[in-house]
Amino acid sequence: MQTDRNGVIWVVASFIIWGFMPIYWKYLEHVSSDEILTGRIVWAFLSTVLVVLLIRGGGQLIHDFRQLWKNQRSFWSLFAASVLITSNWFIYIWAVNHHFIVQTSLGYYMNPLVSVLLGVLFLKEKMSSAQKAAFVLAAIGVITMVFFYGKFPWIAVGLALSFAVYGFIKKNIQLDPLRGLAIETMFIFPFAVGYYIWLFITGEARFLHVNTQTDVLLVLTGVATALPLLLYAKGVQRIPLYLSGFIQYIAPTLMLIIGVLMYHETFGQQELLSFSFIWAALILFTTSKVYETVKMRRRHV
Repeated sequence: MQTDRNGVIWVVASFIIWGFMPIYWKYLEHVSSDEILTGRIVWAFLSTVLVVLLIRGGGQLIHDFRQLWKNQRSFWSLFAASVLITSNWFIYIWAVNHHFIVQTSLGYYMNPLVSVLLGVLFLKEKMSSAQKAAFVLAAIGVITMVFFYGKFPWIAVGLALSFAVYGFIKKNIQLDPLRGLAIETMFIFPFAVGYYIWLFITGEARFLHVNTQTDVLLVLTGVATALPLLLYAKGVQRIPLYLSGFIQYIAPTLMLIIGVLMYHETFGQQELLSFSFIWAALILFTTSKVYETVKMRRRHV
């Protein structure tokens, strides 16, 4: 029971940090999204490896990598997870710094529903009638947004899909969270270093060319990236998938509040209608999950 409680605390903390992240990225609005992403990968890898070495886990890190290589399925699954989270980071950073915070919140509201859909498609899990109705409501919400805006909400859908699949893969790879994150960022690190070199050669790099505050914020993207991911990876393995999905509502709620109240993004009747369908779907989905859990516990009493 104590382990489960700790898992909840870690996952809640990770989503609170993610919820406030738009404020951090706004301070780097003068830096291009691709450079922020590049710096985020580089510093996340370096900071994670540094922590591993400080706690004398270097030997175990090498051992983990060798074991992963022996299990090619896990190795390439983690590589795929690394690509997915990198894509998620880029979409998110670009969206925040181009005034789409409200749509990013929609994407993370949709994420739990996509996670369940993955379970149905790949784990042959069955959905109840209430959960099927929740998917219909969510679909209506997305269609409503397409109707009003005349274009597909690719930011929201891209964020939901990439993070849901990332979580699905991570759930099935048994690795120490810290060392797993080091290996995960290592996959993309060489590409990031190469791109950073190109930015410096072409004179487009903002790092070391603007001011001290920009440099410090770019370096600290490593900590800002690694800390919530580490908390999430450590916690998600200790709690049921449906519970982590429920906790995920914290981040998009904070994002929505920040986008509307702090940065004055549009949230009128059209947005309210679209979000209402999503919220109704989440309420229906969560209620059905809680009912199923209570019912199962009563059977085992």
